[in-house]
Amino acid sequence: MRILIAGASGLIGTALSGALRSEGHDVVALVRRAPASPAEFQWDPAAGRIDDTALKGADAVVNLSGAGIGDRPWTKARVNELRASRLGATRTLAAAMARTDAPPAVFLSQSASGYYGNAGAALLRENAPAGTGTLSRICVDWEAAAHEAPAGVRVVTPRTGVVLSRSGGALGRLLPLLRLGVGGPLGNGRQFWPWITLPDVAAAFSFLLSAPVSGPVNVCAPEAADVNSLITQLARALHRPAALRVPAPVLRLVMGDLAEELLLASQRLEPAVLAENSFAWKHPSLDAAAAWVAGRG
Repeated sequence: MRILIAGASGLIGTALSGALRSEGHDVVALVRRAPASPAEFQWDPAAGRIDDTALKGADAVVNLSGAGIGDRPWTKARVNELRASRLGATRTLAAAMARTDAPPAVFLSQSASGYYGNAGAALLRENAPAGTGTLSRICVDWEAAAHEAPAGVRVVTPRTGVVLSRSGGALGRLLPLLRLGVGGPLGNGRQFWPWITLPDVAAAFSFLLSAPVSGPVNVCAPEAADVNSLITQLARALHRPAALRVPAPVLRLVMGDLAEELLLASQRLEPAVLAENSFAWKHPSLDAAAAWVAGRG
């Protein structure tokens, strides 16, 4: 397939691009700067501008574009930026598809597990209701924007959990502390984090490009884990202690709403759609994932 990716230079985009190319697909990317190769096309999602030739012959479009959720404090301006960067990019892509004579067969547009808000220990399949927080509202509108794609385009909105990577991503700041033996659980540690390794995210997205599914898909591992278990397993795989817990009040004081929704919220996702369609995880268990993060899997 010829696959157009927005956000190809990010953590997931880099892994996905490499995986797709290794499978023999033709991958092209949207960039905000001047294109440096024939495999790049320029766009300005904030202004709604895109080189429409980017979609010529495209079988699929993958949208991973959006400002980093945990990169900066959640001021009002930053929250507006998080929302605008996602909706602007998604609507620009949907509008470009509507202008082309032969729209792509599939539009895979990123969403997030934040859709569900703080749901405690409830098991969340794809038909579970949205939460009420900032991230939930952004995800609801983000997914709705993806469905503005023209009729006939199969729209998939992966609700991705915490991506376990050997560097960068959600664990980018925590892993160095764990390797030094000075990390630990966040809050009481009983909140569930839906997790998945970076290779499995790339494999799942590749799978969804051809699987006969549409709508929301929980992209996480089949084994649920709370933060206590997650941190303990990672520390054990790194042969380090993880006893320095960071209390919830400290997180709230330092990070405000970002801590409440990103670190302390509990989401126990079940990847029902992936499982029902026989997706095969490389790292289905937390033990296997921790070994991979530590460089042994």
